[in-house]
Amino acid sequence: MNATAITDEMTMQRLAMVEQLRTTHKIADERVLDVMSRVPRHLFVPVAIKSQAYKDNALPISGGQTISQPFIVARMTELLELTGNEKVLEIGAGSGYQTAILASLARSVFAIERLANLADEATRRLQTLGITNVTLKAADGTTGWETYGPYDAILVAAGGPDIPEPLVKQLKIGGKLVIPVGDDQRSQTLIRVTRTESGSTQENFGPCAFVPLIGEHGW
Repeated sequence: MNATAITDEMTMQRLAMVEQLRTTHKIADERVLDVMSRVPRHLFVPVAIKSQAYKDNALPISGGQTISQPFIVARMTELLELTGNEKVLEIGAGSGYQTAILASLARSVFAIERLANLADEATRRLQTLGITNVTLKAADGTTGWETYGPYDAILVAAGGPDIPEPLVKQLKIGGKLVIPVGDDQRSQTLIRVTRTESGSTQENFGPCAFVPLIGEHGW
């Protein structure tokens, strides 16, 4: 099979994935769906499991981490309600796939990945795809990245026992933080925090499962 055929097959699988997000999972933000129909998820997974890239489940990547299932990527992104002019902080960049989705929907993304090798690999993938509005570093994401704050939106792609206070403080008034929270490292609840003049509000969007959020304000 030649490269063109493989690319066409991947495109077909990607479009089928997006249709499932729209019909089965009721993802309604067309900007999110459009971006996910264009970002090549198969370039963010290990070569050995590339054929599974567009299935609706999480997949293992190096460092004992995972690339989140497409539904969770779409849902968390949709909950941020991005319009295109936001400054976004991402905690747990992993393979860089969620980073690429955010970068395609916001003005700029500041991403943190705890594992240096993953941060390096993600940076290379984003550069290869010509994504230039991302600043990515290896560090403890639970303390945020105060230098570039405050942020319009924050996405945390790992589950912690509590909502890290530094992240809430680095939100703009009206800004949104989407994070999995739970006292069990194997299962969490998806929470959206909105910063208000007097503090913050929380909304519960149901169960989810992420790798543990490791750091000063995590596990």
